[in-house]
Amino acid sequence: MNDIAAHAAHLGYTFNDLDLLAEALTHRSYLNENKTARAHNERLEFLGDAVLELAVTHFLFERFPTKPEGDLTAYRAALVNTYSLADSAEEIGLNDMLLLSKGEARDTGRARQIILANAFEAVLGAIYLDQGYQAAEAFVAKHLAPKIDEVIAKRAWQDAKSRFQELAQEKRGHTPTYKTLREEGPDHDKQFTVGVFIGSEKIAEGEGKAKQEAEQAAAQAALDTLGW
Repeated sequence: MNDIAAHAAHLGYTFNDLDLLAEALTHRSYLNENKTARAHNERLEFLGDAVLELAVTHFLFERFPTKPEGDLTAYRAALVNTYSLADSAEEIGLNDMLLLSKGEARDTGRARQIILANAFEAVLGAIYLDQGYQAAEAFVAKHLAPKIDEVIAKRAWQDAKSRFQELAQEKRGHTPTYKTLREEGPDHDKQFTVGVFIGSEKIAEGEGKAKQEAEQAAAQAALDTLGW
């Protein structure tokens, strides 16, 4: 509990019930190796997801009073996607706070990003239960809302494939292509690895449970790799 109290202090919140934060930081895999752990964070993640959508929607509605619904929806999607939430989670130190199994602790890349994004939502859900909506909204305002200027500047409200195609044509004079590199797992649980290429040069890879998801992940990885 001392560690949890230190984590709460790092996040800048005085929890009335530290057990809520402990639950928010506990991944399902941790319970398999630690029988004394009582609950994992998936229920809090479910709650936090709903709180997050309302808080971000309200922020965007107030920030952009003349923008149409379509633009606001695109901005919201960019702010609450896995990459954005995982980035915010890392910035506030959740990567070092999470309770994971030894196997999950070794995961990197897309798998870790998903865990971090889910943890961000779970912590938000914990704050909502412990201190109410205003505290949860303040958490979003502090750690996520400031990203909106970068989202607009980098056109991150576009999907990654569209954005990467525009920039590849602009900067390299080529349209990127995608190639399935690996296809693993049974039919009901496939995992695809896709490479994105400019000409014959492979820029990055992405993974997903569908080819389209893997292509989007590859495009995002390419944008990150090239600093676009």
